[in-house]
Amino acid sequence: MFHALEVSLQVIEALVPIEAKIRVRNRSLADQISRASESVALNLGEGRRRADGDRRRHWQFAAGSTAEVTVALRIAVAKRYVDSAELSPIEPTLDRLRRLMYGLTR
Repeated sequence: MFHALEVSLQVIEALVPIEAKIRVRNRSLADQISRASESVALNLGEGRRRADGDRRRHWQFAAGSTAEVTVALRIAVAKRYVDSAELSPIEPTLDRLRRLMYGLTR
């Protein structure tokens, strides 16, 4: 089992209600969160079947998209589309994903 991929799928699942709430106020930001979170999983999936530098490049893309999700959620809190308490259930999983991305791209 590829743990980073499994954790990325957990993040996607946990984001569903958050994205829906953000979408009511800012469709563009919700779409960005959706695309970025899907990009993490897709690049991890593709990268695990690649070799050497090509693998690392996909993992770097996944790490960048993980950072993008993080910043987009911070924007949603800053603009009061959601509050930080609503994000607290997803934070441990997202934090785990960030740690896994760091390990893959070092």
